[in-house]
Amino acid sequence: MTARTTVQAFFDDKTWTVSYVIVDTATRSAAIVDPVLDFDFKSGRTHTLQADKLIAHVREHGLTVQWILETHAHADHLSSARYLQQHLGGRIAIGERITQVQQTFKKLFNLERGFLPDGTQFDHLFQDDEVFHIGGVEARALLVPGHTPADMAYLVDGAVFVGDTLFMPDVGSARADFPGGDAHALYASMRRILALPPETRMFVCHDYPPAGRAPAWETTVAAQRAHNIHARDSIGEAEFVQMRQARDATLDVPTLILPSIQVNIRAGQLPPPEDDGVSYLKIPLNVIGRAQP
Repeated sequence: MTARTTVQAFFDDKTWTVSYVIVDTATRSAAIVDPVLDFDFKSGRTHTLQADKLIAHVREHGLTVQWILETHAHADHLSSARYLQQHLGGRIAIGERITQVQQTFKKLFNLERGFLPDGTQFDHLFQDDEVFHIGGVEARALLVPGHTPADMAYLVDGAVFVGDTLFMPDVGSARADFPGGDAHALYASMRRILALPPETRMFVCHDYPPAGRAPAWETTVAAQRAHNIHARDSIGEAEFVQMRQARDATLDVPTLILPSIQVNIRAGQLPPPEDDGVSYLKIPLNVIGRAQP
C-alpha cells in the first residue's frame, strides 16, 4: 500500500535529538514531533536555530501545521512547541499522564502557586489508543510508560514515532530511573511497540551512535526484534530489568534536566517573568542525583 505521508527529520547535534515533520501529501497538513529550543547553559540564553529550520521547511512546502506532538516531557532538551505555535499555529499535545509528571516537578522546583499540574498548559491530552487525524490520515496515540510515566508513541500511516522508549538497535533502550520511571513498565511498552507489524517504520527521538557510525534515526520493528541489544526477542523481562537497573545506577544526571523539565511541563513556555520582567529557572540544591564521596 502506498504511503500517504512523508517524514522529514531534523537532527540537533548538540542534544542528539531528532525532530520530525509528518505531512499528509494529499492535504499538505502536517504534524511536528518533539521540537527543540536551543539553550546555552553557560549563558542562560535560549535560541531558535533548530525551531527556525522547522518553520522554514513548513513555509517552503506550503504546509499547514495541525499538531505539535510531544512524546513526553524531555529531560535532555527544551521544547520549542510554544514558539512554533506562535509562528505556525497547531495544537500542542502530549499524553494525559503529564499531570503526574507536573505534580512531581511542581513539588521538586517549588513552582509558583499559579502553576496548576492539570495539563491545561497543553491544548490536548491524549488518552491511550486515542485516534486523531493529520489531514485525512488517521493516527493513533499509544501509552508507553517506563522511561517516564507519561510517554506516548504516535502511530501514523505505517510508521511509529517512539520518543525515548527505544533507540536504534545498536544503542538499545532509554533509562528508567527518572521519577515515576519503571524498568518493568518500559519492557512492557517496548513489547507493545514491537508487536506492531514487522515492516512498521520506526523513528526514534535520539541517537547516541557508537564510534564509527553516523547518527541515524529510522529503523523497523523487524530490525529491532532481531537486533536491538536490549530488546530483541530473545531477551526476557527479568534479564532486561536486571540490565536496565544496573546500567541506570551508573548513569549521570542529564546535563539539561533541570532547565528542560521546568520548560517542558509548561508545553515549551518559559516560566512567567518576575517583577523585573525576566524569566528565571530554578536549581534545587542537594536534591537530585547521587551524593559524591
